[in-house]
Amino acid sequence: MLVLLLLPLFGPEAAAVEIAVTGIRLGEQDYGTRVVLDITGDVDHSIFTLPDPYRVVIDLPEIEWRLPGKTLSVGRGLVQRFRYGLFRPGVSRIVLDVSGPVAVKRIFMLQPTADFSYRLVLDLEPVSSDSFSRQAKLTPPSETPEAAPPPEPVPESKPGTTDGKPLIVLDPGHGGVDPGTTGLSGGYEKSITLAFALELKRQIAASGRYRVMLTRERDVFVELRKRVEFARVNGADLFISLHADAIANRRISGAAVYTLSEKASDAEAEELAARENKSDVIAGVNLVGEGYDEDVANILIDLARRETMNHSAEFAALIIPELGKQISLLRKTHRYAGFRVLKAPDVPSVLIEMGYLSNPKDEARLLDATHRRKLMSAVVDALDNYFNARDRG
Repeated sequence: MLVLLLLPLFGPEAAAVEIAVTGIRLGEQDYGTRVVLDITGDVDHSIFTLPDPYRVVIDLPEIEWRLPGKTLSVGRGLVQRFRYGLFRPGVSRIVLDVSGPVAVKRIFMLQPTADFSYRLVLDLEPVSSDSFSRQAKLTPPSETPEAAPPPEPVPESKPGTTDGKPLIVLDPGHGGVDPGTTGLSGGYEKSITLAFALELKRQIAASGRYRVMLTRERDVFVELRKRVEFARVNGADLFISLHADAIANRRISGAAVYTLSEKASDAEAEELAARENKSDVIAGVNLVGEGYDEDVANILIDLARRETMNHSAEFAALIIPELGKQISLLRKTHRYAGFRVLKAPDVPSVLIEMGYLSNPKDEARLLDATHRRKLMSAVVDALDNYFNARDRG
């Protein structure tokens, strides 16, 4: 990867300034492609490139986004598409998916004029893969260990202080620079999963029987492995990841529950897991040299601990009939595949696909507050059934 520019970056005072990106414009030039960001103020920034797949990443202080249209926008020239959002507290990110190896020919900030605000201009030109590799010598600033805090929120209590109540960790899928699926009406999966998780947290807390924590409580990106680590470090008794998928066939609707397996139950489950497991790539995370292969190896060893997977399957079996009282279910409701977010070896974990954003009726239900309350009430009922059975056993 190539770090092209690193200016003084992301101090606490920078995040406090209400600066916004109001537009992203792409234009084809003789040398390649020009990217222009319309910004309401002058900001520090860093630019770097990533391979496999090729991406250009622009990091800014935490700012507002006032862009029209969909998050996953169609590109132009060398830029195939782009997305944006909060990468971590204090850092906002724009990721440009490019068609091949590129170099940043030049980058500069234009001052405001009568017709334009500040403009950050980025000129991209195609280069050979060898040239790209020769330039890849430095580590992106936002990927350094000292700049990678644990996922939000800060634990409310220290691990081990359970008060005798099981801890439920809720995981709203996607977030920040990773929007997930975009619905037919333009709604983002990341917003829907967060709304459902906050409602479920409210109901769980109101029951008084459990403690509850979220891997994220706002629109921020959290790496997949940090979601798993969050549950493990805090001693979770159950991990529930919430999602809302899309599929090419818009007639298909209904919910499903997934648990971990080295072998997928069907082709659709395998495809879904492959998409979800690309979340870190979508957000512009550097996977090279980050210990991912070692993590996978350790996970495969830990999978020998069948008890955790059995408990996951037990909860899946209990939650399916409860969900069926509120929403239609897929024919094969309990499915399984190699979801990275479910790979905590000592925490029973399930992933709930609450419906298809590609189906008009499902999308309408997923955006409805009444349906949200009812569906999450079904999850609470399943929690009671699960822990009652555990207490009896």
